[in-house]
Amino acid sequence: MEISHLIPHIEALIFASDKPLTAMELTELLNNAFGFMDDKLTVDQIQAGIEGIVSKYNADFYPFEVRESGGGWQFLSKKDFHKTIAQLNGEKFLKRLSTAALETLAIIAYKQPITKGEIESIRGVSCDYSIQKLLEKELIIITGRNEEAPGKPLIYATSRTFMDYFGINQVADLPRLKEVLGESFLEPSLVNYTPVIPEINPALVVSEEGELLDKTESGEGNNTASGGSGAPGE
Repeated sequence: MEISHLIPHIEALIFASDKPLTAMELTELLNNAFGFMDDKLTVDQIQAGIEGIVSKYNADFYPFEVRESGGGWQFLSKKDFHKTIAQLNGEKFLKRLSTAALETLAIIAYKQPITKGEIESIRGVSCDYSIQKLLEKELIIITGRNEEAPGKPLIYATSRTFMDYFGINQVADLPRLKEVLGESFLEPSLVNYTPVIPEINPALVVSEEGELLDKTESGEGNNTASGGSGAPGE
């Protein structure tokens, strides 16, 4: 099938889907739709069609675009129209996460997979309420249990909804802390640290028996290991 004939079908699937679709998922769906074809569509063909769609909707004429976000491809409104669209959703659209929830979510995003105990050790306070709210909003998920830790605590990680919410396609797309904080980011440093350099006393010597002796007492140049009555050179 020609790419030009394939593009409208890809567009229709992305538009109608209630979740982001990957190139692999689109390939499978279209092969099922065109089951009568002898030659199966390939992921490369679908990817070429997606590139054509992305290029098409990048034009200023359209208020929306096709972007890879939340783990797959989807139609999203362009940034210039966000405030306009917010009028349709009211307070729900404008609702923000609490500071505590954002802090907890940031820790999970950058440290995942992570347990509640580990989150609380970083924040220094209980995170039960924040974790519950994040689970309700489907921004985080439970991925299992830490079998090696006492009590086998639950392990948390971010979800595809999280990636969709923040407009990223994978966790690796999260900005580095240096990028977020800029010049205010400080590398960890030792506080009040002064390197201790041991002083070497040239007057100290060690005897054959391993005893620490003072040359000024034993007499430099003596033939004996311990101080004797003989004067140096005798």
